[in-house]
Amino acid sequence: MAKIIKFKQKSQFPPDNLIVSRPFEFRSADWDTTHFIQMKKSHSFKLEQYRKELYEKERGTVLHLPPHHTLRGAMASTIRAMYLNRLNEERMREIYYLAGLVDCMINRINPLLRTDLVRDVYRKIMTLKEILSVNWYGSMNQVLFPLDSRYFNESEYKGVISRAGSLRELYATIREKTDEMFDILSRQYVFYTPGIEA
Repeated sequence: MAKIIKFKQKSQFPPDNLIVSRPFEFRSADWDTTHFIQMKKSHSFKLEQYRKELYEKERGTVLHLPPHHTLRGAMASTIRAMYLNRLNEERMREIYYLAGLVDCMINRINPLLRTDLVRDVYRKIMTLKEILSVNWYGSMNQVLFPLDSRYFNESEYKGVISRAGSLRELYATIREKTDEMFDILSRQYVFYTPGIEA
């Protein structure tokens, strides 16, 4: 006599792609991408609805993405370091502070960095890189993640950085502003990890 085989009933929902929700929300991409993707939470919500619709209709993977930033170059190294430390908020904040210091050296010209004080900043960066095991590769034009101007005023940030009159003030400003950026990224953005063939 033949046995009756019971098939599992298909779920209405696609497989959960949430990796961690705090401090940064990381989700796995179920479409082909070799880079991390940064997306506003409002757009991510729509994308997750789209994934659900595709799953219900058995149409495969996502073909169109809402507006997003593909994190390439030095930003790829920054997000990789953040992802590897995704369960340790304190360490993630330190990594983003380090990224802020590096950003100051490469993009935010402060008069202090045209003096021999630049050596102190360089030493601080090298020490933190070693402690945190972080390295950047590729183009070094941008190490911090893009932020919508509704959430963060980059021009104001550049101005505050350029007006810092001492290293102590410069370090404190970078710490304060990278913490502010970190909080915005935590509240307003989702990061999708590389998917499928990555």
